Order: sequence, then structure tokens, then C-alpha cells
Amino acid sequence: MIEKINTIADEISQFFTDNAEELEQFRIKFLGSKGLIKQLFEEFKALPKEEKKTVGKPLNELKQSAQQKYDDLKQKISAQQQQNSFQNIDVTRPEFPFEPGSRHPLSIIKNEIIEIFNRIGYTVSEGPEIEDDWHNFTALNFPPEHPARDMQDTFFIEKGETEYALRTHTSSVQVRVMENSQPPIRTISPGRVYRNEAISARAHCFFHQVEGLYIDKNVSFADLKQTLLYFAKEMFGEKTQIRLRPSYFPFTEPSAEMDVSCTICEGKGCNVCKYTGWLEILGCGMVDPNVLKNCNIDPSTYSGFAFGMGIERIAQLKYKVNDLRLYSENDIRFLKQFTGEV
Repeated sequence: MIEKINTIADEISQFFTDNAEELEQFRIKFLGSKGLIKQLFEEFKALPKEEKKTVGKPLNELKQSAQQKYDDLKQKISAQQQQNSFQNIDVTRPEFPFEPGSRHPLSIIKNEIIEIFNRIGYTVSEGPEIEDDWHNFTALNFPPEHPARDMQDTFFIEKGETEYALRTHTSSVQVRVMENSQPPIRTISPGRVYRNEAISARAHCFFHQVEGLYIDKNVSFADLKQTLLYFAKEMFGEKTQIRLRPSYFPFTEPSAEMDVSCTICEGKGCNVCKYTGWLEILGCGMVDPNVLKNCNIDPSTYSGFAFGMGIERIAQLKYKVNDLRLYSENDIRFLKQFTGEV
């Protein structure tokens, strides 16, 4: 039996391959359940006790050498295969077949609004999305009992002696501009705002606004109307008409809401405009003198107007989207319908 062990040991020591299939045949031949080494162990069981002492050690060494040979060659072949696979990789090829992207529809509309007002001298101002009570409410003439201060409308982060909340409008940015600069002021404030509302096709807990502010000497309501008429015609077309309806906002007096002639039926009446021929798009008014005082601007010398619009609302009219939730769901089937510079 010692001769058999030596013969198999010589065969194992001389074996070499870089082929995975040949290595598998080696494993079956020597280490398999019906392999040569398994057969030797079966024969070993029948040997006399005295002979087992002589044969046992070389038999175990034979099995260990066969296993070691198999493991070494397997590791070498695996490393070679991995190296070959790396050599075949085109490092300039994208990992996934990405589709061409485009601007989000809200970004397209926001940029278009900014461009329209840039052409008549408006700058862009931005501010924090977490605001204190002064900039979000008090400076804008919100009395302590105003319903917008209630938890049902506002996401408060901290209440008590000092209150912080997610801003409910970008008018807070206008307060910061007035506090840190002197008239003439002509600026727009685009950004995301938050309201504690139930999410539906017509409302969301966050949305986007663009608010405008113009303060100078002898600014009148006629200036406001002409500015908004210019914007409506640039955004929706030269045939667009506007109308102003009296309204109420704490930070403007007088206040109004502006409608544009329906972009779908051209003012003739349809189910979108509820057969009125008009669609509401923004609120506006003359800046309340109390707001000017709060921001250290003399209302006896300066006057101004402000306006605010929802970007989603403008996009809805422009693209005829009937569900606000589509804008934030990142559904590629919806987003790829829109075009714009990447």
C-alpha cells in the first residue's frame, strides 16, 4: 500500500494546469467521493493494526498534499481570470446606459420667471428656509392672533420665547433685503416654502414661490399693474389679459389677487377656468407702511409694491399638469416630457 501512496504522491506533485476544467478533473480523480485517495482510505480500514501504524501517517500526508495542490491552483486560476476580465474592460464606457436628462419642469419655469424680471432690472435674492418669528411673521405685519401662526398651517421647529419655523413664504427674504439695503430696491425671491397641509392633487406640504419687491420714491399701484401685465404677456403670450380683484394680505395695503385670461380656452370658458375665462396666478399689493417701518425704511419718503406667485401654479397653466404631486415623485415617465438645457 505504501507503493500505491508513493505512486499517487508522485502524480500529484507533477500535476500542473492553468485550466479550470482540468483542475476540476484533478479534484474528482484524487479528492472526490470515489477518488483514488478515498479508495486508499477504504483499503486502510482492512489493514492489520500493526500495519496501520506504518501506513496512517503517509496516507494523511497524501490527502493533505492533494488538497493543498488543488487550493493553490484554484487560487492561481481565479486570480488569472480576474486579471483577464479587467484587461477586457473599456474604462471609457458608462457603467449604465443613462438616458439624456433635462431640467425639472419647475426649474424651467423658475428660470423663465427670473429671466423675465431680469430684463426689467430685478435682481435675485435668497434666504434661509428655517426662519425666526420676526422675519417670517412679525416684520410682515402678522398680528399675534393671525391664523397663519397656528400649528395647522406652519411647521414650527421651536416654540417658546424664540420661535423658529420652516418658512411659509419667501417674503421673509424680502424683509432681510429691506433690513440690509436702502431704496431703490427691485428684487425677486425664488425658493421652496412649507405649509402644514394635507397632500393632494391641488396642495402639498412644500412648494415653490417667486416673490417680487419694488421700493422707491413715488411708486404707485399703476406701476404694479403695468409690471404684472408685462410679466403675464411675456410668460403666457401677447394676447394674455389680466384683471385685479380686491383681496387681503397682512403685509400689503391695498391688496389684490391677479387673474390671467385662461391659456387653454383663450378666455372663452372651459372646465379648467370653470367657464369664467380667468385663472388666478398670484397675489399682490402696495407694501404696508408698517412693514417699511419695521425694516427701517421711512414710509413718508418711500413706497413700494410686492407680489408673490407659486411656481407650481404657473407650471400647471403652462404645461397643463393637473396633479401637483407629480412634480416631486421623480417619475422619469413624467419628467422626460419636458425639455430644457441640462
